[in-house]
Amino acid sequence: MAPASGDARLMALLAYWFFGIAAIIFFVTMGLLFLGIMLRRNAEAAPISFRTSTIMVVSGGVVAPVIAIVALTFSGVAIGDETEGARGATGPTIEVVGRLWWWEFRYLGEEGEVVAVTANELHLPVGERARLKLISDNVIHSFWVPNLQGKTDLIPGRDNELYAEPSIPGEWRGQCAEFCGKQHALMGFVVVAEPELEYQAWLAAQAEDAAVTDGPGLDVFLEYGCGGCHTVRGTPAQGEEGPDLTHLASRDTLAAATLPNTRGNLGGWITSTHSVKPGALMPATAPEPEELQQLLDFLESLE
Repeated sequence: MAPASGDARLMALLAYWFFGIAAIIFFVTMGLLFLGIMLRRNAEAAPISFRTSTIMVVSGGVVAPVIAIVALTFSGVAIGDETEGARGATGPTIEVVGRLWWWEFRYLGEEGEVVAVTANELHLPVGERARLKLISDNVIHSFWVPNLQGKTDLIPGRDNELYAEPSIPGEWRGQCAEFCGKQHALMGFVVVAEPELEYQAWLAAQAEDAAVTDGPGLDVFLEYGCGGCHTVRGTPAQGEEGPDLTHLASRDTLAAATLPNTRGNLGGWITSTHSVKPGALMPATAPEPEELQQLLDFLESLE
């Protein structure tokens, strides 16, 4: 009910029409029911003729519902028939990959090369129509940001497309809307819409390697096998099973938008993973207290 794009405004308008027509049908039905009750109780009232009752049944029970269903169906299909728009997809092309149970966003360049990779935080430029390529290599997921666009499924073996064009700056929550396993309910993400210049500056920063140097924190990260699942560009950590952590400290949330990105939550997520998200594929890690602080120092430096 708080649309932040032209597409979402059309869907909100359609919802209001649905509600309005449903309200009219409800009151007409209740009115006819009341009329029938009153006529039955009034013994002196003349009975309704067969012709009149037939007209009422046909018009109210057949013609009106058919008109409403056809009108709402065509309007829903027209809104749901998502296209690039009159100006085309002038914004970025982004691959949206549904994992178990988190989101990976790959920002593509003009030649289709991957420019930057983020996890669980999607950035879009205001006023530009972005093309989102929806991919899954595991189970069916559903990409849904109610403030921006309708739901579209990510289906293994089939690449779907969705277009998003935020009209105002802001930050909104997205969610997987198709049951995909034990952590479906906590498979969320954040969408950040910002002016074009700010978006380009953000993307350029995300394309850079991590500004880190060798130290005890990186040693702990590698020693406990974190680099086997996670990538930190510019370091030996090049894992592909978990989220890319190259710029982890720049993100607002952790664990697929489950927790705010704070030092305490980060430590709790590392050491008590399954108390936060039971069934998560990431194993809990239990470094010594000094090692944990070194690891947190390293992760918080990944801006």
